[in-house]
Amino acid sequence: MSQYISTAALPAPHPARAGDGEGRRPGAGRLVGVDLARGLAVFGMFAAHVGPDPSTTGGITGFLMELSHGRASALFAVLAGFSLVLMTGRRVPKTGRDGQVAVARILIRSAVLLVLGTALTMTGTQIEVILAYYGLYFVLALPLYRLRARTLAWLAAGAVLVLPQALYLVQDSISNGTWAERVAAHDPLARISGTDGLIDLFFTGSYPVLTWMPFVLAGMAVARLDLGSAAVLRRLAAVGCAIAVLGYGGSWLALNLFHSISAAIGASSDGPVMSAWWSDAVGDPTGDTPAWLLVAAPHSETTLSILGNAGVAIAVLAACIAATDALPRLRRAAWPVIAVGRISLTAYVLHIAVIWALGLGDVPGSPLPVLLGFVAAFMLLAVVWLRFFQRGPLEYLMSKVTGLARLVPESPAPEPVRTSSTQ
Repeated sequence: MSQYISTAALPAPHPARAGDGEGRRPGAGRLVGVDLARGLAVFGMFAAHVGPDPSTTGGITGFLMELSHGRASALFAVLAGFSLVLMTGRRVPKTGRDGQVAVARILIRSAVLLVLGTALTMTGTQIEVILAYYGLYFVLALPLYRLRARTLAWLAAGAVLVLPQALYLVQDSISNGTWAERVAAHDPLARISGTDGLIDLFFTGSYPVLTWMPFVLAGMAVARLDLGSAAVLRRLAAVGCAIAVLGYGGSWLALNLFHSISAAIGASSDGPVMSAWWSDAVGDPTGDTPAWLLVAAPHSETTLSILGNAGVAIAVLAACIAATDALPRLRRAAWPVIAVGRISLTAYVLHIAVIWALGLGDVPGSPLPVLLGFVAAFMLLAVVWLRFFQRGPLEYLMSKVTGLARLVPESPAPEPVRTSSTQ
């Protein structure tokens, strides 16, 4: 989670961080913009969890609620990749002792997120908690942290094309076999949490690693770019929009041009089939209907849905960075949202705790005033807290725990290769 603040209108800026790897402090708006995007993602999560149910809410409110579903969590996943690169050196990856400590910090962070996410899942709320998935995303992406933006982008593209189809085959195998039950029976995480454990995290959960890693890779690629360049930000926003159109537009064309596809989806769903190019209202995909691979509903885990969601996330991130970099007044006006983004781990965990404490059973399904109350309360909390402290409470604890990475013994440098010559 981002720990950077800036601008004279906000609390005093921190000195340059070694984590950026450039030996200079990045432009103010670039990191504040990331926090703004993270704050918007938090509010999108709020809308998906405590907002009105879009399936029963019409008008602009229902439309906005539907927009939050899947797309807010996708933005979180892209920002996870961005954060990983920030922690390991944004423009110049850390090496040597600094690199070892950075890797250890991320591994500790991953373990904490896995435990915290599992604990929140065990509260019994209807929320599909993303934190345990986050922990696995970090571990799996960590070996790639030194790659260049172009290489990461190509890896993300390849993952988008291949992994959703692989997930479809794996889920079909799970539905028609017993191997997943056998794995879960020997999985300590499954026994502790009462879930399917690693099977859930990798294949059957709401944010399966197999199809959410492309978002993380995309965020890592974005973090490698020169985000101080207005031209780069414009191109990034254009690419994001193009990817979104490709994903959602490709699904719309498939549903409207090929009646057999929409008919096959309709036969296995009670929802509005023609909305499957952008909305979860169509229902959950079924593993025995290949036509579902052509929908772009946000949680359908298809190639088209990942393209659409990733495109929106990239465009939003680019817009937030560009706007906060160029418009100081916007930074001041948006400070409550930016503040929530700076304590996003605290905000995410606390809002689930509040949902559990209040016994909100329908997720989503609360009246609009409940959502507005959550947004207002967390903005007030974030602004007041950051008036006195530099980090949120959970962000502070995470920093202390991951600080143990400095105790990891330094790996000995490899001995030089000695060569001998014959006379």
